[in-house]
Amino acid sequence: MSSKAPSTRTRAAAPQTTRARLQSIIKESRNIMRKDAGLNGELDRLPQLAWLLFLRAFDEVENERRALDRSYKPAITGTYRWSAWANGDLTGDPLLEFVNGDLLPHLRETRGSQSAGDTRDTLASIFANIDNRMLSGHLLRELVDQIDKVDFANADDLHTMAHLYESMLKEMRDVAGDSGEFYTPRPLVRFITDMVNPQVGEEVMDPAMGTGGFLVEAFEHMIVNARTARQREKVQASIRGFEKKSMPYLLAQMNFLLHEMDGARTVQTNSLMNPIADMRRDGVDVILTNPPFGGEEEKGIQSHFPANQRTAETVWLFLQAVKARLEKRKGRCGIVVPNSVLFDQGVGARIKADLMSKFNLHTVLRLPNGVFAPYTIIPSNVLFFEHGKQQDHVWFYEHPLPEGRKNYTKTKPLQFEEFADCEKWWGGSDREGRVENERAWKVPLTDIVDGKYNLDLRNPHRPDDLTHRSPSELVAELIDTERELLGVLEQLQREIKEFSA
Repeated sequence: MSSKAPSTRTRAAAPQTTRARLQSIIKESRNIMRKDAGLNGELDRLPQLAWLLFLRAFDEVENERRALDRSYKPAITGTYRWSAWANGDLTGDPLLEFVNGDLLPHLRETRGSQSAGDTRDTLASIFANIDNRMLSGHLLRELVDQIDKVDFANADDLHTMAHLYESMLKEMRDVAGDSGEFYTPRPLVRFITDMVNPQVGEEVMDPAMGTGGFLVEAFEHMIVNARTARQREKVQASIRGFEKKSMPYLLAQMNFLLHEMDGARTVQTNSLMNPIADMRRDGVDVILTNPPFGGEEEKGIQSHFPANQRTAETVWLFLQAVKARLEKRKGRCGIVVPNSVLFDQGVGARIKADLMSKFNLHTVLRLPNGVFAPYTIIPSNVLFFEHGKQQDHVWFYEHPLPEGRKNYTKTKPLQFEEFADCEKWWGGSDREGRVENERAWKVPLTDIVDGKYNLDLRNPHRPDDLTHRSPSELVAELIDTERELLGVLEQLQREIKEFSA
């Protein structure tokens, strides 16, 4: 299907895009989308806004590259460029016909050299599963006009948009949480990245990157130490990621674009699709990740893993994939895992035994309740390990809740400053000088082996709360727990009704 190419109108010079003005533009854009019958809730509106913002920002990036390099070949050309069609006269049905019948099919079919990092291939991957969900061409015209007011050309404006985009990502995570997906809080991402400490020249991967939080943090961590143009190029080329779902992948690309991560090598695919031997050959130096909790993989995926370590549970397969990716380069990792990984003594025990036969599991960070609130109440932990001989002990650190708090909540989330004591205890890059205290303790390797690799171990320095708390406190906590459980059951009931409808 083909429509008449849109004529171009002159674009007025955009005023400086202050944060307040950006917020006003985004607010008005969302008000416009609320009027369209094709968009139902934020899970529809935010993706629609995201892909249009992506095209607007990408057009500015292409313009800048053309200005700096006359030989640069744009990935989007002709009437498909934002500056061509978005500033045209099309509206109503003709605009819908162009977007649905020409623009999006063209972007899906864009092909490059198939080499890693080719922008044209990235575009095709991004738009493979993107559709325009708006039914009114007149409202789409209004939305496009609003988004065209955002000026991405100025570096300061780009930084401002990056800040606002992070708040949009948070909202996307909030509504995605209602669908059973949740993402890693940025303070935790930053702390894990700082402790693993990726260096210039090292390749960093997240095999379940979601919206790209770990990779953005790793990039920013390394780029401040890149002193030369060559080192900056190395950092740009050192970021790798995989994401299975189309919408998080689009959001990640927008995230990378706004953080000027032009060289990130990412693929929209299930990173568990590759045989374990291929993962070993395609190694990296550092992995930072929070793989999906509670997911299950089909038998075809499971067959890629050793027979005695096969399981449908996604988190166990990711842990094996991480080990494989780190073996060749003798790398290191920080990975978020649920409590089940700590206490599982079936196939999980065999996977943990294999981990500790090839890697040094040096630290288990035990996180308190509510770190992932409001998406899940599942207790979580972070495993830190590096390739090499397992030490004769494993350190555990119990991150405390702020004084007077029983858990984190959506309105009172985790803050980065709360990791200050743990960072001080950590002992730098060599982890020397660690001592036991009320939050930290070490467990002999022999005890872990004798316990069949159970890592769900209680802090011996903390008295049993049940014996030192009043009955009224215990009853209040039980009531809170029951309310949380009721909320989970009500959400499950809603999902069952939606599925059955």
